[in-house]
Amino acid sequence: MRQAMRLKGYDYTQAGGYFVRICTHQNQDIFGEIIRNAMVLNDLGRIVETEWERTEIIRKEITLDEFVIMPDHMHGIIIIDHVADLVGAHDRAPLPEMSGLQDVQAPLHRIPGSLGSIIAGFKSAATKRINQFRITPRKTVWQRGYYDRIISDEKELDRIREYIRTNSVNFGNDEPLFW
Repeated sequence: MRQAMRLKGYDYTQAGGYFVRICTHQNQDIFGEIIRNAMVLNDLGRIVETEWERTEIIRKEITLDEFVIMPDHMHGIIIIDHVADLVGAHDRAPLPEMSGLQDVQAPLHRIPGSLGSIIAGFKSAATKRINQFRITPRKTVWQRGYYDRIISDEKELDRIREYIRTNSVNFGNDEPLFW
């Protein structure tokens, strides 16, 4: 069993920016393919895209920023802001001053509004729809847990946005910028 590597003492319900990476079970390429340096989503990838976008509609305390779905994983920026429905993602107050790469195991008991709860809800909804589409009840879609990085400031946010925008061009490189 993998160890949770949460940032000790950090409140993952607090307002701020979070960069997440969510991988498919056994890193299977199931969401589409890279063609001429561009990601082309298949039906399963479009389901993931729809469910990711619905996350922001369902949870008024968050705003989704840049994201990309790749053949075997996805990256996204989640801004937790308890007044997210009143303020645009690019007009935010400064982000937290801490940062750290985390390999996170979702706990059995999730705190409502926490990053773990948000990711678990998204993964559950996407899995349910994918399995309905494929007619594969209870089949595992996602790897356990997820990776997160607390975004420390606007400069880092801009670097992460650029990383996400160019992820399909750099797909398969051995030295990723953040992971």
